[in-house]
Amino acid sequence: MPEQDLAGRTALVTGGASGIGLACVHEFAGRGARVIVADFNAEAARAAAADVGGESWVVDLSDTSAQEDLDLDVDILVNNAGIQTVAPIEQFDPERWRFMHRLMVESPFLLIRAALPSMYERKWGRIINISSAHGLRASPFKSAYVAAKHALEGLSKVTALEGGPHGVTSNCINPGYVRTPLVEKQIADQAKVHGIAESEVVQKVMLTEAAIKRLVEADEVASLAGWLASDKAGMVTGGSYTMDGGWTSR
Repeated sequence: MPEQDLAGRTALVTGGASGIGLACVHEFAGRGARVIVADFNAEAARAAAADVGGESWVVDLSDTSAQEDLDLDVDILVNNAGIQTVAPIEQFDPERWRFMHRLMVESPFLLIRAALPSMYERKWGRIINISSAHGLRASPFKSAYVAAKHALEGLSKVTALEGGPHGVTSNCINPGYVRTPLVEKQIADQAKVHGIAESEVVQKVMLTEAAIKRLVEADEVASLAGWLASDKAGMVTGGSYTMDGGWTSR
């Protein structure tokens, strides 16, 4: 049984009903935390929460106006919710671009804003932002996603500087392509814009820059999130932690 080093802590995980978010839910619960699963998919959120004895928060995080007056009493906040769209800039739908930034930049800002007062009061808090290798590097046809992840990197660093004197850390995790529904859904789009077969996308597009030629597993990302939430990571803040098989080493 894993060490119960997060016993007594409350963790909120956005996009917690699938993929990396769900893996984080199980990681934190396994370490003793009470977990709140925030997700747009009501059925999946409730099922994920029930699996770990937590609670669900069914929410549309792209509705940022509804988050301006939130008050979040949590110890750990994982900003994970995200979505991908693959298209050339000249064909990218402007409203889709704005939607992605509401979900992946504005919402994390508002959730951090809502969580910091209680963290400051307790002199302890952990902000963990699930960024991407695309928060450090660019790829064609992903203007909204790359721009959003770069913005999240900056937000995380500012949070680290402001939160440090109050015992609050803020870090980004930067995985490469993770074996999740989000990645699986973009294979057809990648094949289309690159003019290759779907069967070729993983090796020719997703893993071409990585030294280790495999997808990242969601529980690998969650394990790093668990460590960043622990007391052992109390001096770790303002960082961007790659898990990309060497992609960003180039």
